[in-house]
Amino acid sequence: MIERSDIEAAHSRIRDHVRRTPVMALEPGAFGLAAALTLKLELFQHTGSFKPRGAFNTLLSTETGEAGVVAASGGNHGAAVAFAAEALGCPAHIYVPEISSPVKIARIESYGAKLHVGGRDYAEALERSERFKVLAGATAVHAYDQETTLAGQGTVGLEWEQQAPDLDTLLVAVGGGGLLGGIAAWYRDRVKIVAVEPETSCALKAALGAGEPVEVEVAGVAADSLGARSVGRLMFPLAQDFVDEALTLPDDAIVAAQRRLWETLRIVAEPGGATALAALLSSAYVPKTDEKVGVLVCGGNADLSVFDR
Repeated sequence: MIERSDIEAAHSRIRDHVRRTPVMALEPGAFGLAAALTLKLELFQHTGSFKPRGAFNTLLSTETGEAGVVAASGGNHGAAVAFAAEALGCPAHIYVPEISSPVKIARIESYGAKLHVGGRDYAEALERSERFKVLAGATAVHAYDQETTLAGQGTVGLEWEQQAPDLDTLLVAVGGGGLLGGIAAWYRDRVKIVAVEPETSCALKAALGAGEPVEVEVAGVAADSLGARSVGRLMFPLAQDFVDEALTLPDDAIVAAQRRLWETLRIVAEPGGATALAALLSSAYVPKTDEKVGVLVCGGNADLSVFDR
């Protein structure tokens, strides 16, 4: 299990390569909610998501050969690995599925990585990347089920606690679980942690019901960021021990939260980035009046055309 010391070491290792993203304490009554609400704006991280934290921690912890690194991704992790590899002078091969958005594909290519598009979802892209790893001898950077990835993503929690130390509850979106697992490893039992995922891609809910990671079908508006067929085996014990609630939401609640972020705060989040807030706005999670709630806005690689509708 990832320890707090692993996250502290990751923070020291990557601090010169990632941004310390801001928090925003909202005014009383924001979004019509009685509870005090603080957003952690990780969408302002390099590449538009939290993913560079794990990418840099892995690359800075691992020796890479001439073949460089390889990663599979719905989009955001691929962009992060490409960005980190370019910064560190390392070749990168990124495999994404056909559902990856054009916005994310363009971002990956902008960092000079060799892009490979194919497969119907993240799991199929991962299979293709693993074949390349074996054939080329490249170093794999897993999107969520790797110790260095988890520890890197856990630095979000370390920062968040420094910036907003009095929070009672954190709402965090989950796909494969690297971010949720890292945050849970940092906070442990010191705050209430609520996981939020789409009904159309609910790998954590299925795993908690089965007592172990199991495969689910993935679809929906957030599939390119939260569409893992199963949660990681490294994060699952952390979720069992330290995640207090696991909620699922319909796609329309996620889209509504995405639009509310834009209309109220002029923040452009992708669907996965707005999923945690959607739990509040849809009343799937109802905080107490005096509860201090933190919400992670974890990704901003949105299709801007949706905001013109």
